[in-house]
Amino acid sequence: MSNPYIGSELQVSGVEVYELQEGKAKGMRLYEVVNGNGLRMTISPDRCADISRLSYKGDNFSYFSPVGYVAPQFYDRYQDKFLNSFTAGFLTTCGLTNAGVSCIDEGEEFPLHGVIGNTPSDHVYYEVQDDEIIIRATIRDERIFSRKLVLQREIKVSRQTNEFTITDTITNQNYKKEPVCLLYHFNIGYPLLSEHTLLTISSKEVVARDEVAQKGINQWNKMELPKGGYEEQCFAHTFDKNPVVAIFNEEIGSGLQMSFDHESLIYFTQWKMMGEREYVIGLEPGNTHVLGRDKMREEQKLVYLEPKESVTYTVKFRVLEDRKEFQELNK
Repeated sequence: MSNPYIGSELQVSGVEVYELQEGKAKGMRLYEVVNGNGLRMTISPDRCADISRLSYKGDNFSYFSPVGYVAPQFYDRYQDKFLNSFTAGFLTTCGLTNAGVSCIDEGEEFPLHGVIGNTPSDHVYYEVQDDEIIIRATIRDERIFSRKLVLQREIKVSRQTNEFTITDTITNQNYKKEPVCLLYHFNIGYPLLSEHTLLTISSKEVVARDEVAQKGINQWNKMELPKGGYEEQCFAHTFDKNPVVAIFNEEIGSGLQMSFDHESLIYFTQWKMMGEREYVIGLEPGNTHVLGRDKMREEQKLVYLEPKESVTYTVKFRVLEDRKEFQELNK
């Protein structure tokens, strides 16, 4: 692209690579992506090429947890110690061996949300084209005498519109079939998330995970003021057609729409946490629920890949730039 008004394209859009220098984040690389139309995101290649930050025209869209950036060498896979490294960010990928609560399945212990989200990319690179920016990464969930799963991730960010797409291809490179669990833990934070936020999920049924969530079942789409001691609530949504999932805040005048194929990502979990400094809504499509791999096996719902077989999952996002766009989705 040639523009006589600018020196370098980085003046308006492109990719810049940084390395963090302090604390538990020391040594982590970050890819800062700017599309030139107001959309900005940070991709963390040392954490599964997940999206740690997302903003639009200066307004933050994502939740960044109190632990901040944590390099993979500090990750502890034992039970729920995942939370010590849970940056959250806009996206934390959960899988590929387990997504949801820690469990023991067929004699093997699997940690909360699996290990892939704390695994560095083997290889990552980017391309800047006239109409889009593309980031590609390879992440491996493999061990000797066991699974051989490889995730190929591609993130495409439009330079023409405020849209982006995440496409993941998972391949079983083992000689035997392997179960594959995947959950996209998308986390919305302030100021997109506040008591003024509107949330729509076109589910045909909403089921509370436990008694705490059941108390809030009639308010699953109502946002509240931050509250100390708030107990998290999780809701399972089911759809009878491709879902409409969107969130919008009238105070900042913008929002976000998510779309995905519910026939491949058949489970959708909503995490509602209105706590002080723990103020977040999780919008989480996946091929598994969050009750653990052992429960999925009991229910005979585990997804398997045959030797050398691949499966591809895609999630798309579009920035909603005014209330009218949000209202159109609810017709």
